[in-house]
Amino acid sequence: MKLLPLDTPEILELAAGWLAQKENHQWLDFGNARQIITPALLRIMAQRPSHFMRAYTSDRDDTPIGICCLNSVDRNFKSATLWGAQGDKLFRHRGLGTLAASKVLTLAFRDLGLHTINTWVVEGNPSIRLIQRLNFRYIGRQRQCHFMDGRAHDRLLFDLLASEHESFEETRRARKSRSLQDTLRQNGDEDAGAELHSENHPTPLRALATAGSGAGLEIQPG
Repeated sequence: MKLLPLDTPEILELAAGWLAQKENHQWLDFGNARQIITPALLRIMAQRPSHFMRAYTSDRDDTPIGICCLNSVDRNFKSATLWGAQGDKLFRHRGLGTLAASKVLTLAFRDLGLHTINTWVVEGNPSIRLIQRLNFRYIGRQRQCHFMDGRAHDRLLFDLLASEHESFEETRRARKSRSLQDTLRQNGDEDAGAELHSENHPTPLRALATAGSGAGLEIQPG
């Protein structure tokens, strides 16, 4: 996966198109009741130091499939707000959004020198699972402040300190390694159990003959 700056007309148009989709913009808020942003406004945002904006690619090639960003980047108070949206829905449920957000968090803490990142999620938004996988801590609730289709919803508030951030890629790699070790250990225990069972309970000769002779020859034990 690569993180790409929003620095070409093509990628700006693509990202603005994603954000114009209701299934994405209904969960967002860019201030002053603005939920849809144009390519021109997106270009201005990308050039401001208070924003850190990246498109992310798939794990197959360099085709952009989503956007992950920081708003309200404050170098004095070392804080920012995380948000993002997936563009190509064919890549859903593969952990790519989580991986992209983890990479942006690493850059924020390591390169931008930030100390804390906050975010919010409208209650009922499935992306809350992404926030939880990234170790964000729940810190409160802003009640009935987000309207969708005329109905008021709560926003759930989260934050993450630099000391609490763990690379999702490294965590996933470690989890796979532990899973493989557990599988090998389990298989080893099952093999040992099978050998012990064989020693304590020899297979009757009748069963051996039946299993080994396609003609159905049966040898009685003597």
